[in-house]
Amino acid sequence: MKSVFWFAVLGLLVNSTVWGLSWMPFRSLAQDGVHPLWATAIMYALGTVAVTVTRAGALREFAQVPALLLLALAAGLTNALFNSAVAIGDVVRVVLLFYLMPVWTVLLARWLLDERFTPRALARVALGVGGAMLVLYDPAIGLPLPGWSGSGLADWMAIAGGMAFALNNVTLRRLSASSESARTIAMLAGGVLLAGSAGALLAVPGFIAWPTFSAPGTLSTLALWSVLFLLANMGLQYGAARLPANITAVVMLSEVLVATGSSWWAGTAELRMQDLIGGIMIIAAPFLFADRRARA
Repeated sequence: MKSVFWFAVLGLLVNSTVWGLSWMPFRSLAQDGVHPLWATAIMYALGTVAVTVTRAGALREFAQVPALLLLALAAGLTNALFNSAVAIGDVVRVVLLFYLMPVWTVLLARWLLDERFTPRALARVALGVGGAMLVLYDPAIGLPLPGWSGSGLADWMAIAGGMAFALNNVTLRRLSASSESARTIAMLAGGVLLAGSAGALLAVPGFIAWPTFSAPGTLSTLALWSVLFLLANMGLQYGAARLPANITAVVMLSEVLVATGSSWWAGTAELRMQDLIGGIMIIAAPFLFADRRARA
């Protein structure tokens, strides 16, 4: 049992590391003419083909289990929202707001997994939301709510992406009886369909450009990260299906450290004191107020 636990944690850490570094290829590809929505759809399409070819029965199971469609929707929304947010917003700010995910996990676990609210769970929600208010607060604006353009739009996408990711993780736990291959197909297919559909809807009226592949290294970047995202996806669904939702939420916070460190190193992050304090509140909430059964 201990080995299964640690392999599950390792799978989540692999996922967190890949996603913590994912802002780099998405920004690079966006500058080369491939919007994050197109990049997501292409990367996940390659992964979907690979899993379908090697696990033919997974596609049949996906079609026969309606609940896997919810997983596909949650995974697709997570990818489309987060990948777009890190391409246009401040990386640290986006990741911090995305990782309000433990707050949404508390609410969704009550609804989908019938996990009761506890004083500790409510304290996690309060501390996480308080930290988010600090990150969002701007003295010139007043009320700590993001706007609808520029960095404000990235903020909203990060928050909504965190909600979708919480739904993704809780749904993985609920579908633990399904095969890992079927869950992987669902998550990959969701990324292709949601991101591809959103890209087409925005490209037709001219809000974003259709993808171009003329820049050197574009195709190799897409191929490399399609493999990395496939590994990350498998790590996530392996770990989240074997660990309680609250433990999954805590382990996945390691993405904050990877994203923050890499963006500081690259000189692309802007960090204010209130971001630091708010981020500590968001990250500390699951640790300070962990449920006793989650510790067990």
